[in-house]
Amino acid sequence: MNIEIIAGSPRENSVTYRVALFLKNFLQKHTPHHVNIIDVREWDLPLLQHVFVSVDATPEQFKPLSKRMFSANAFILVTPEFNGSYTPAMKNLLDHFPKQTRKPFGIVTASPGMMGGIRATQQMQLLINALFGIASPHMLVVGAVDKKFDAEGNLLDESFEKNVDVFVNEFLWLSESLHPERVLN
Repeated sequence: MNIEIIAGSPRENSVTYRVALFLKNFLQKHTPHHVNIIDVREWDLPLLQHVFVSVDATPEQFKPLSKRMFSANAFILVTPEFNGSYTPAMKNLLDHFPKQTRKPFGIVTASPGMMGGIRATQQMQLLINALFGIASPHMLVVGAVDKKFDAEGNLLDESFEKNVDVFVNEFLWLSESLHPERVLN
């Protein structure tokens, strides 16, 4: 299965990116799935003018991104909370690829604060529904992210590992149930 983790923070020194790195490494180590990170900081997407309905209908400079979005079987969205929601950069990226029909989504929010971006999870559920995706009900909410993960994406707080395990196991159960033909053995 091809899993894309979308790191939604546009900040240069994003602490939420640490979680995306950790999840990528964790999934690569513990599953047979192909896992990559789409970092919103790497794509200078304009404000939405036209949706990208296929790779061929995508402007040349965004075709590599388009190929990854259309070939993904599942997504994990990782975002900080911006004004009670996910980041505008993530919204802009996903608006360019609006119909992700029947694709599973994992929701991850992270913040240096204790609440971990919990309000953003509610908004992300609505977004996933609008994309025709299927959200895993088990979310990963990471409060005090700067104390749980280092800049290289290593888990610093071993007591948080159970939360990660539940999130990953439930996300994989949903993803593999929706697309059993794509499960690698």
